[in-house]
Amino acid sequence: MTNWIRLPNSEGQCVSRPDAQGDQKTYQREVGRAGFQGPAAQIYHRHPPAGWATFEGPLRPRAFSLAKLSAGPACPLQARRVLHNDSMEMRFWKTESKMHALARNADGDTLIFVHNGAGALFCDYGHLSYRDGDYILLPRGTSWRIEPSEMSELMMIEATADAFKLPDVSLGGEAAVNPMLFTLPRIDDAFIAQQDDAFWEIHIKRRGQVSTLTYPFNPLDAIGWEGDLCVVKVNWRDLAKHRSSGQRTPPAASCTFVTETFSVSTFIPKVGEGASGIMRVPFYHSNEDADEFIFYHRGEFFSRGEIKAGMATFHPSGFPHGPHPSAYQSKMVKAPVETDEVAVMIDSRAFLNVDESIPDGAEWKAYVKTWEKAEETL
Repeated sequence: MTNWIRLPNSEGQCVSRPDAQGDQKTYQREVGRAGFQGPAAQIYHRHPPAGWATFEGPLRPRAFSLAKLSAGPACPLQARRVLHNDSMEMRFWKTESKMHALARNADGDTLIFVHNGAGALFCDYGHLSYRDGDYILLPRGTSWRIEPSEMSELMMIEATADAFKLPDVSLGGEAAVNPMLFTLPRIDDAFIAQQDDAFWEIHIKRRGQVSTLTYPFNPLDAIGWEGDLCVVKVNWRDLAKHRSSGQRTPPAASCTFVTETFSVSTFIPKVGEGASGIMRVPFYHSNEDADEFIFYHRGEFFSRGEIKAGMATFHPSGFPHGPHPSAYQSKMVKAPVETDEVAVMIDSRAFLNVDESIPDGAEWKAYVKTWEKAEETL
């Protein structure tokens, strides 16, 4: 067993005064290791830690409008890839068409987040309805297909050669997900009705390549199942109901799913967490061991100016993260106590790569420059 070197200490003036009120402004930045579950320090700066004048080189904050990506293709396993490394990949898929073939990911678990849309999902275990805000966890090797009732926009996160699990509550206090909140597929009339003796294809992804297996019947032909492995579904609204108003929520309590190398967190509306005029999280921070990718689902995003639903930001480790200058005074300091944002964050301890095949029209190239007059704005 190894232990972090921890030497608790306090040096100098340790007071955060972001609104000054006659005194010299100071800006608090948290520096943390192991996704803020290891040693951490609070540093109090004279200037905004994200108040740089220029930013050059390949390391930079980036922003994308995933809602601008075109619909398709027919097979979700070949949907537009946005992020990837050896341990994960994230794809974004838009479709309004019924799937006429099944998909099966043999590379790892798939976690679907439904940004927009509704419909039915059929899988080895039965039938589930889906709507916006749902997480659907498909265990590795599950065959599935969807029948959208409206245009559906899905973020699909793969745990490559890994599995999605629930976070260890001993590491972060309150659990974000109570397993009793999960909905399971049913072998109902809709599932039985879709079984037939027509030829069906299963598209199987293994080691990044897709193969096709053809059956002279619909392989989703189960008449029953038992055990403790299956597809599960939970909606962010269910997570919100589980959390009481006025309850102060530590960052770790937003962690929803974890793998060996990355986590998926859900930021949901909060009521009564603080007082107006008091600095709110997320304040400036340096998450030194993780790259951060945030997808903005709905609401008003109080820490990001000019970011709308359907957009995403990528902030790799190596520079301070925190509130955007245009959001700082109006939303971070002088702000109502309620928040109305829903967002999904991927924290990866392994370096994330942005797929450079993303069309230029889907990336906000000038995003990095929006900080360049940060000191004047603040």
